[in-house]
Formats: sequence, structure tokens, C-alpha cells
Amino acid sequence: MEINGKDMYFIAVKALVRDDDKLLITHDVFKSWDIPGGRIKKVEFQKPLVDVLNRKLKEELGNAIQYEIGNVVTTFSVERDEVGMKSRARIFAIGYEVRYIGGSINLGENHDKYRWVSIANFKPNVLFKDGWEKGLEDYLDSIKSSKLVH
Repeated sequence: MEINGKDMYFIAVKALVRDDDKLLITHDVFKSWDIPGGRIKKVEFQKPLVDVLNRKLKEELGNAIQYEIGNVVTTFSVERDEVGMKSRARIFAIGYEVRYIGGSINLGENHDKYRWVSIANFKPNVLFKDGWEKGLEDYLDSIKSSKLVH
């Protein structure tokens, strides 16, 4: 979508939920693999992004999960088909690292399953597409390279 020669984007916040050497991925009812998080609502425009992420985590993973939101660790530039749009949607997403503390995961209505994947062996391009895989690969590479340094 374009206005006056400038491209329009959706903005989203995403959670890279980690339990030590595992990363949480979710599968949505639109038949795509995903990570928790999503777009900012109009009424949230002036709110801190961590507040938006907290809302999304509760919606998608339930109220019983315990976690701690850390720092921004990656970004995503995504272009995908979107229900109700004539053109492809462009999404810029900011990825926060989130430490899983405990509690059960109770998926919301837009997700049908989840999986913990090994950070060492996970290949995002096998399950993810449209640009999500690039942000995940960058994040995983940064983890692996920081482990090599220490």
C-alpha cells in the first residue's frame, strides 16, 4: 500500500520465547508457523511496546504462562498475502527475547499447536517464509556466535 509515493507498513512486536536451549514456535489456524506476538492496535500507538507484547502473549499463550521480557534482539521485514487486502501486506516486526519461567501454555483461538525447537539445530527456512525466517536466522546466529565467544 502506498500513499504519496511512500510505502505503508504494519508494525508488530514478536516474542522469541526461550527455555534454555529451546525456542517456542506456534502454528496458526491460517496454516502457517509463527512466533508469539502481533500487530499494534490503533489504541496502543503511544503505549510501550512491551505492554503490547504482554497483551499478545496473554492472548496467544494464555494467562498461566510465566515469562520475563528482555531486550530487542532482532527485526523482521515481512511481505505476505493478507485476508481482506488486495495487495500484499508489509509488516515490520521487532523481536524481543523472552525467558520462559514456567506455567502451562494454553493457546488462544488463532493457534492450534506449538513446539519447542532446539536452538542448535532449528532451520527456520524449513517452516517459516515471507521474511520471518530471516529474522529468526539472524537471532539464532547471534546466539550461536555469542556462545562461541564465551
